Amino acid sequence: MPELIAPTPRLRDSWLAAREEWGRGVHQAGGGLEEFDDVDTAAGFAAWTERLRRMSDESVPLAEGWVHATYWWIVERDAYLGAISLRHRLNDFLLRAGGHIGYGVRPSARGRGLATWALGAVLGHARARGIDRVLISCTVDNTASARVIERHGGVAEDERDSELGRIRRYWIDLAGGPPRG
Repeated sequence: MPELIAPTPRLRDSWLAAREEWGRGVHQAGGGLEEFDDVDTAAGFAAWTERLRRMSDESVPLAEGWVHATYWWIVERDAYLGAISLRHRLNDFLLRAGGHIGYGVRPSARGRGLATWALGAVLGHARARGIDRVLISCTVDNTASARVIERHGGVAEDERDSELGRIRRYWIDLAGGPPRG
C-alpha cells in the first residue's frame, strides 16, 4: 500500500536508484530538485531533504520568485516511487506554466495508478489549505498525466508555449465537494 511521506534521507539509496531510471539531469516533476542541490553525497542529500521540508513553513522567508510548498514522496515499503508537491500559492511563473501541483512517478512504478492516488490525496490537502481552484499543467504529449488530471475533474483551460515547453493547463474546482479519483 503506497503512502505519502515527507522527504527523508533514510530513502537516499532508493531515491538515487529512481534518479538513474529517469536519467541524471532529467527534470523530476514535483520533486523539488534544483541544479544547486547536491544529492550525490549523504550530507548534501540530507540538506536537500531538509530544504524541501522547510519549504512548507510559511514563517520562513523565501528568496524572491519562490513560493511555499509542501513536498511528499510516494513510497511503498521503504521504496521511493515518486514525488508530489503542493505550492501554497501561485506566482506569475506558476500561473503561466507550473501550477499548484507537480508530480512524477519513477519509470518502473508507472501504470499502477500511483499518480492518480497521490493527486487525490494532495487535492484534499489543497482543500484543507483553503485553495478552492487548483491549477495543474502537463506537457501536451504527456497523455498519462492528462488522464490523471481529468480523472480528478480537471478542465482544460488552454494550451500554450511556456518555459516548460508546450503545455496544457487544467483547473480543478475544489469548492464543490471532495476530489474525484
